[in-house]
Formats: sequence, C-alpha cells, structure tokens
Amino acid sequence: MSLLTATARAKINLTLRVVGRRADGYHLLDSLVAFTDLGDGLTVETADSLSLVLTGPFASELTAESDNLVLRAARALAPDRGARITLDKRLPIASGIGGGSADAAAALLLLDELWGLSTPPDRLHQIALSLGADVPVCLAGRPARMGGIGDELLPAPELPAAALVLVNPRIACPTPKVFGARTGSFSLPMLGVPDRISDVSQLASLIERGGNDLSRAAMSLVPEIASALSAMRHQAGCYTASLSGSGATSFALFADLGGANNAAAAIKGERPNWWVAATRLST
Repeated sequence: MSLLTATARAKINLTLRVVGRRADGYHLLDSLVAFTDLGDGLTVETADSLSLVLTGPFASELTAESDNLVLRAARALAPDRGARITLDKRLPIASGIGGGSADAAAALLLLDELWGLSTPPDRLHQIALSLGADVPVCLAGRPARMGGIGDELLPAPELPAAALVLVNPRIACPTPKVFGARTGSFSLPMLGVPDRISDVSQLASLIERGGNDLSRAAMSLVPEIASALSAMRHQAGCYTASLSGSGATSFALFADLGGANNAAAAIKGERPNWWVAATRLST
C-alpha cells in the first residue's frame, strides 16, 4: 500500500491514582484507561524522505520539527526509511487525553504496515515506552488497567455502552508541571474492580471511588478546570465528571450520545471559547 490512514483516538483516564515513585523520579500509577471515538487523524504515504505536515484546528500550536513525537516514533521504528506523514490535529495540546501519545502510537502502527516491517509486538511496545509513558496503552488501543510508569498493562473490566462530554478551557497543562505541583502521600491501588461493569451507574461509582490524584495539582495551575467540572455536573443526564490524566481536559459521563450532545451544546453556548466535544466511549 502507498497510503494508509487511522484515527489516533483520545485516551481517557477514568481513574488515576499515584501509588509511588521510582528512584529515577518517574511516578508509579494505577489507572483505568479507556478510549473514545474522537481523535486526531493520521495519514502516511510512501516517500523518499521523512516529512510531517500539520493540519487541523490545533496545528498552529505544534511544530513539525524533528523533535515532534510522530517523527521521533518514525525514526525509532526505522531511522533510514522515508514517508510523508500528515497529522490532522483535532485534539487540544497538553490536555491530558493522550493526543501526542496516541499520534505516536498510530504512527508506529501505520508506518510498520506501510514499510512492511512486521515488527514483533514486544519490540513495538519497547519503542512505544521509549517515547512516553502513555504511548504503550495508546498502542494497544483498548481499555486497560495501566500500572507502573505506563509499561504494565492489564485487562480492563468489560465496560458498558456510554457517552462522554470532553471539556478543555484551551489552556495547556503540561504533565511535568502537574506532577511537580502535586503534594501529599501516595495512594493505594484501587481494589475490588469487577471483571464486568454492567451499566453506566456502576461505571460512575467506580470513577468516583477511583478518583484522580492529580486533580488538585492541576486545578492549582489551571483554576478553570474547576469551572469546567462544575459546568458539566450541572447538565441534565450527567452521572459524574472528573479530570482526565494531568488535565486540563475533564470528562462527564452520560448514558447515550444524545444526552452528551445536548450537554455539549449547552456548555458551548455558555463558554464559546472552550473546546467542547461529545463522543462515545469505545468499549
């Protein structure tokens, strides 16, 4: 094939606990991760040299320079190969929903196919981890219980059909700054997670019980996160709302896409400068 496309789907930390820190400074996590139908678009084409073209509403906030995560992924996979990569950047930057990590993971999979490399899964996992803690779970592309620094992936419970509203105040919230602002002791891993979550109400209870240990630190850096959470919780049909990852994107849980669309429209009407999107939870 000479051209391949994929959607680099947004990653949502339904729960996130910081359970420790390694001697090298990397934090250890326990997080239930899922994905949405929403994401960036990636296209790869056969070419003699490696290049990256940026399009989309958030393209201006990125650079196509050599340290871009998509180009780093390409070079880590096969340093001497060429391809023309187009990234349609639809997700906000530094927003806690794995946009850059999902882009890198999608690039690894597409380029591996484009170049006919048939790279073993273990090797792809190693490359993904070298690019960032969230890249391995994005490479797997399915709900997972993420542990360690992102390198330990266990099966997630079976999730029910549900919808989400994603809200970002369009303020970058870089992960290192959030971890730097975090205070307090470490949490215990979440216990008693069932193999199957039967309905949205049970999922909401699990999200609230698991929590997000980075919420307080993220809100200290971006106070608008608290406003976004409040706006979502006041919408009809909202089961619960929480921060995803290190922020600044928050999510609200709904039973169906119709309810999520209505809530997203209401929030967008009140806050036209925010990024607001309704999407399905990918199960």
